[in-house]
Amino acid sequence: MADKGGFPHYMVKEIFEQPQGLRNTIAPRVFLDEGVVRLDDVRISAEELRALRRINIVASGTSRHAGMAGQYMIQDLADLPVEVDYASEFEYRNPLIGRSELTIVITQSGETADTTAAQREARAKGSRTVAISNVEGSTIAREADGVLYTHAGPEISIASTKAFTAQMAVLFMFAVYLGQVRGKLSKEQVRSHIRELLDLPGKVEAVLGCAPDCERLADKFHRVQDFLFMGRAIHYPVAMDGALKLKEVSYVHAEGYPTGETKHGPNALIDESLPVMIIATCDRNDAGSVLRYEKSMANIKGFKQQSGRVIAIASQGDEALRKLADHTIFVPTATELLLPILEIVPLQLFAYYMAVRRGLDVDRPRNLVKSVTRE
Repeated sequence: MADKGGFPHYMVKEIFEQPQGLRNTIAPRVFLDEGVVRLDDVRISAEELRALRRINIVASGTSRHAGMAGQYMIQDLADLPVEVDYASEFEYRNPLIGRSELTIVITQSGETADTTAAQREARAKGSRTVAISNVEGSTIAREADGVLYTHAGPEISIASTKAFTAQMAVLFMFAVYLGQVRGKLSKEQVRSHIRELLDLPGKVEAVLGCAPDCERLADKFHRVQDFLFMGRAIHYPVAMDGALKLKEVSYVHAEGYPTGETKHGPNALIDESLPVMIIATCDRNDAGSVLRYEKSMANIKGFKQQSGRVIAIASQGDEALRKLADHTIFVPTATELLLPILEIVPLQLFAYYMAVRRGLDVDRPRNLVKSVTRE
């Protein structure tokens, strides 16, 4: 299972394994004809789920970014307030949680020390817990009330890629499941979301076709020492993870920022020497997405006036954005809440090719380990 399969590094192999990882994660849990999502391993009764007042999501690193995307998914589809915490900070703020709340803990390995400590803190305060993990029988899965396994397959490279997309897919299914159980989604709405999920692996395969474009961008920018990644709403966590990937494997300083916050400080940094990677996709069937897109276009025009070099992640066919940005990478159209799973793929590839171009050990970045088992 750990063979590189003809790829030069595990990281790029695992990036290209994402379509299959998504199929394995999604297919056993969705039933299009019946219009239902089944998550039998959640093991929390429908009555308890209907009685929930709040959900807490606790994780670290890339898993936390998945949780940030999950916050938007659950609040939108299940009409429940969601808070997202750093696992390493959770126990220090005396979290005010109890039986009327659910705590979701996310960790690829299932052994992350600070996430395990946060889970134990939540349980001690009376909260039920659901674990999202890629490893069966892991500590976090054993100690949870319910578990949702991602089936991404073994992830060898330290930089998490396929686990991240699988985690977001699981969170989306959980959001649909909650909306279904709580009576917030009709059967036809559930069917629509299932169709989008089933189309997702094929769309990710299409995005992987942008690898040569990402490699060319890395050739152009590999000497740059600072990068700014931007995204609005559910796309902000994607910007955060794109920046994290670049930091992890290429040792380039990168910061993820909400696009709308740039006028509150970062604008002072933007000029010809600081490239901006901005997520500016659009779901034309979603009014909120259209508004987000229009604001992002205005931001890009401002960056260009400051001589900024803009790399845009755009929806297929967006010629207006292609003409405005210096470089554009297209992803297929999708529903707003699932676009992040497509958007992260070119950012993963860009980080990978940047590291390769800089002659670095892609799979084993300095000072990092795959599973942080000690705080």
